[in-house]
This record gives sequence, C-alpha cells and structure tokens, in this order.
Amino acid sequence: MKMCKRKLSEFKISETFTAFFLIRKVEAKATGGGNKYLDILLGDSTGEIAARMWDCTPEDEIRYVSNILVKVKGSVVEWQGKKQIKIDKIRPVLEEDGVNIKEFIPVAPREPEEMYAELYEYTIKIGNKKIRELVQLIIAESGERLLTCPAAVMNHHALRSGLLYHTLTMLQAGERLLEVYSFLDKDLVFAGIILHDIAKTDEINANQLGLASEYTVEGQLLGHIVQGIKRIEKASRSIGLDVETSILLEHMILSHHYEPEFGSPKRPMIPEAELLHYLDILDARMFDMQKALSEVQNGEFTDKLWALNNRKIYKRESQE
Repeated sequence: MKMCKRKLSEFKISETFTAFFLIRKVEAKATGGGNKYLDILLGDSTGEIAARMWDCTPEDEIRYVSNILVKVKGSVVEWQGKKQIKIDKIRPVLEEDGVNIKEFIPVAPREPEEMYAELYEYTIKIGNKKIRELVQLIIAESGERLLTCPAAVMNHHALRSGLLYHTLTMLQAGERLLEVYSFLDKDLVFAGIILHDIAKTDEINANQLGLASEYTVEGQLLGHIVQGIKRIEKASRSIGLDVETSILLEHMILSHHYEPEFGSPKRPMIPEAELLHYLDILDARMFDMQKALSEVQNGEFTDKLWALNNRKIYKRESQE
C-alpha cells in the first residue's frame, strides 16, 4: 500500500491507504454496548476529516492526544452522508519518518515576516502622529505572538499566521474602498482594521506552531472585543491620545461584530465603523467559501457551512 500524499478531498469511499496526519481533536467515547472508541479529527494542510478508532485501550486514550502527528493505516467509509476514516492501525510519528509538521497544519499563504513588514508599512500611512504611535505601540506589545496567531479556533482564518493574513487582506480591501468613499477618515479606517482583532493574541491559547484548540481564561471571561478596548484605553493614556479619538477607536472595536448576540453591545455609529464591520464579515466569508470550495470537486456542492448560516456552496464545472 502506497503512502498517501493527496488532498483529503480526493479520498474516495472504500479505498484503503496509509498516511500521516495531525490529530486536531480527540475524545474517548463509548458505544451503546459499552465498548470504548476514540472519536478523532485528523487533518493536514489541506483540510480535516473525522476518524474512528474502535476498541481502544486505556493506554490509547493516554497516547493519542491533540496536536500530535500520527501514521494511520485505514479505509474511507461513509457515515451519515460524509466521508470518515476507519482506523485499522495507528502509531505516533517517529523521528526516522522524516515528517515536517508544517505540512500538516493549515498556514497562511504568505510568510509571517513578510506580512508583518507590510502591516508596519500600513501604520506609516496613518497621517495622525498620535494614532500612528498608538497602533505601533499595540503591535509591539503583541510581540512574537502576532507572527503565528490564528484569527480563530475554528472557522475563518483558523490557521498559522491567520490573524496577520486576515488583517492584511482587510487593509488591502479597505485601502481600495477609501478611493471610492473619499469622505472617510483614512487614519481611523487603517487603525480600526489593524486593532479590531489584535487582542486575539490574548484571547486565543495558541502554541508556537499557531495551533489552537481553546481560548485563554481571560479570553473566555472577557473576549477580544473587551480586551482590545482595554488595550486601546491603556495605550491612549500612555501616549497622550486625545479622548475623542480614543473613544472613536474603542467604538470601532466595540461595534465591529454589529449584533449583541455576536458580542457587540453597540452597532456602528460612525461610517468608519460601518465599513470595518463589512470588511470583516466579507473577508471572513470569502475565506470560508474559498476553503470549502477547495475541498470538493468541480460540479459538487460543499457540505452545509455553519459559518454561512448552513448554506451549501456550489463549485462550478469550470472553476480552477
């Protein structure tokens, strides 16, 4: 049996294979008859797939945990209309396997150092000296975490350096829209985009590889919106930013989720905040759609996507 090096979307029902994967999530469960099994989410840089390891032992429950690489021999089966892996054999990856973990984690399509440099270039485009100083201070306070932090634990930009990538694509889109809506304050737009999610470096409990499976205690109790406002307030006092500008930036962070059920107690009350919200949601949805389409064949529909109100997305026959 050949080692499998294909996209997960290319796996076919009934085929058998041997391949390397990263365990994204794992949970010990029991059948109705009381037999233990492991419910595992396996992944590589192209996506993820559910897997089952039947008749597991107590030692298996200890050995197989999240964020480790494993070698799997198994078969692809169908369960409730979706592809799933039935694990026949599994073991942790050995050094002699020569596996590079970066091939098994989702990563942004650009190098983090390159994106960080571009992000800093955008701060220089901020004309107001105090706003520029505030943004650069908060970026500096984020430190090395900003290079690898994902933008989410699940859904949009949940990949290594995803926060940087999400921020930059929003800045690029925002810069072009400023040419259309020339009455907007460029400094507020750029600063709002850069700062709207930057507190996710404190909210998300990510390791050095940019892998995250949970939120920090503070992230769960406060969330990145409140954390972000606190950082702006603290930095504003430190550099002497005027009160109104500080409040406007805080309002942009506070309102960018738009609805109370999504964490925003206020809707946007300035046009720059309105633009920020729609840039954020547009970028998130385009990412989720692109990712979902990459996992199906031409002429097929994706599964229903929770992040898109349980919509299916169609991949046209001619799409590359």
